This record gives sequence, structure tokens and C-alpha cells, in this order.
Amino acid sequence: MRVLGLETSCDETGIALYDSELGLLSHRIYTQIAVHAEYGGVVPELASRDHVRKAMPLIREVMAEAGLTLADLDGVAFTRGPGLVGALLVGACLGRSLAWALGIPAVGVHHMEGHLLAPMLEENAPEFPFIALLVSGGHTQLVQVEGIGQYTLLGESLDDAAGEAFDKAAKMMGLPYPGGPELSRLADSGNAKRFRFPRPMTDRPGLDFSFSGLKTFTRTTILDCAEDGVLCDTDKADISAGFQDAVVETLAIKCRRAMKQTGIYRLIIAGGVGANRSLRARLQETAAELGGEVYYPRPELCTDNGAMIAYAGTQRLLAGECSDLAVTAVPRWPMTELKPLDTKHG
Repeated sequence: MRVLGLETSCDETGIALYDSELGLLSHRIYTQIAVHAEYGGVVPELASRDHVRKAMPLIREVMAEAGLTLADLDGVAFTRGPGLVGALLVGACLGRSLAWALGIPAVGVHHMEGHLLAPMLEENAPEFPFIALLVSGGHTQLVQVEGIGQYTLLGESLDDAAGEAFDKAAKMMGLPYPGGPELSRLADSGNAKRFRFPRPMTDRPGLDFSFSGLKTFTRTTILDCAEDGVLCDTDKADISAGFQDAVVETLAIKCRRAMKQTGIYRLIIAGGVGANRSLRARLQETAAELGGEVYYPRPELCTDNGAMIAYAGTQRLLAGECSDLAVTAVPRWPMTELKPLDTKHG
């Protein structure tokens, strides 16, 4: 089965073509960073307009690279939620319309299920069951996964997601948009031991997260270090290193707890923050100490992308799921509401 995947939940337009026999055939990702940079954050209306502008050209590129035409498609998968409602509707309208015109089925995919299943696109794909750490700009969750659609939420952030905390801490230091990746880059040259950031909610039982306290500590540290309101490069690097180390250690502590609590020592990392090298290294060490394994998608498939939507959609189409003709988007959508598939094989 050949499935076209459309991802338009926020500020990346991701288009991909997946074959259930041959794997990922081609994919493209267009980022809107330049569009939103002058505003310091995503402007929903501009995001929607840019998806409209870029989606069809990217579809043509993906099909051309695979040497196929739209007539060769067997299904279409689009992100139905969660995300920005206007951006979601662009993908939903396009995906549902294409499928109707071609006489093939379409299915709306949960954005976070796409991230969760992204490691399945790699040669060394994990087997079920596993623990998933989903860390993106809008979500930080620990999920026990028994099979596709068989999800138990173990813990989540009670305030900001890890990615949001990275971006907000970066903005406090005046780093360019998007701040999270720039903060991580600076952290590589900083002294993580100069400032002892707190490890929130690690001194109590449970698997929930909270990162708002790290923002407060960052603000206080900046005020203590800044001269005439300006931070020197060394201060920026050291604050970045301390901040990143606190987030990474907090996530590692919770992942260790989740694995020991469930007795499942197979861990996957997915979502934009999952591309962070420090996080990958720390979780690799944590899993190894417990005799476990860590899996993650290649960095380009950690960010929002069409490949993960095409893969997740293919599994649901193969199981007989199909969206009706109504064009719908679900800005808020708990992943635990998803229908379990009969099979446990991706």
C-alpha cells in the first residue's frame, strides 16, 4: 500500500510517501522559521497561509522523486490533531479532497501517535511493548505502549512542555528565534556546574513533569549576572548548559522510574527535543544501566514531518480505518482516546 502523508499541525509543512512493502520512498519538510522569526513565535494565520502555499508544490516534489504519480496512491493520511486549528484544516481539506478525487481512502492521524511511531521508520525498529518519551514544543509525556493504539499515559508536564521551556529560557537571554536549538548549541560550550538549576518534581514519587520553576530560576540567574541588563557570552553559555543539564537529568530520572515501575526496559525518544544530543546520550546511559535499549528516529524525523504521518496512517488504513467525507480537525485530542489496532505489529 502506498500512502501519502500530510503534516500541517503547526509551522512545518511535511509531505511524505510511504510504501508498506518498501518503506519510506521520499519526503520533504518545509519550515516556516523565516516567516515567524520577526514575531518571536508562531502566528497561526500566517502558518495556515504558508501551508496553503507550500503543500501542493511539495507533493509534486515527493511524487517526482519517487517516480510515481498521484494515480499510484492507495491512500492518504493527514494530521487531524492536535495542533493549530487553521493549520490542521489546511491538511485535512487537502488530504480529504485528494482522496475523494482519486477514489481512495483517507485517514486522519493523531500528531503524537505519529511521533511515537516514528522510530518504526528506522532499520533498527523497536518491538512492542516499550516506554515512549514524547518531548516536543507542545508536549512532554511518558507513555506505556503495548501496541498501536494501546497507550497508557504514565506522566506528563503539568505546565510548560520541555520544548516550550527551552524556547522561553532562550528568549529571556535574547537568543534568536527559534531559541531552543540555539540554547542547546550554546550549552555545548558552557559550564553546566557553574549554576545549580533545580531538578523539578524529582524529589517526590510520580512520573509527572514541571518546568515552570526552571524558567523562574533562569530569570533570577540572568538578573544576577547581567551588567546593565546585558549578559556576556560566557554567562549565556553557562546558563544554557545549566538549564539543559537540568532538563535532561529530570527527563532521565523520570524515564528510569517509568522503566522500573513497568518492568519494560525498551525506551523510545521522539519529538523535536528528541534530537538533542545531550538528551540522547543521557538516556542511552540510563537504559544501559538497567540493561535496556533506547530507540529514536533520525534527527530529521524528530521534528514535525510527513513521514511519521504516512507511516501511522498506513497502519490504520491497513487495519480498515477510513475517515468519512467530513473535513474535521481536533486541536485538543488525548492520545488515549485512539482506537487500538488488532495487530501489535507495525
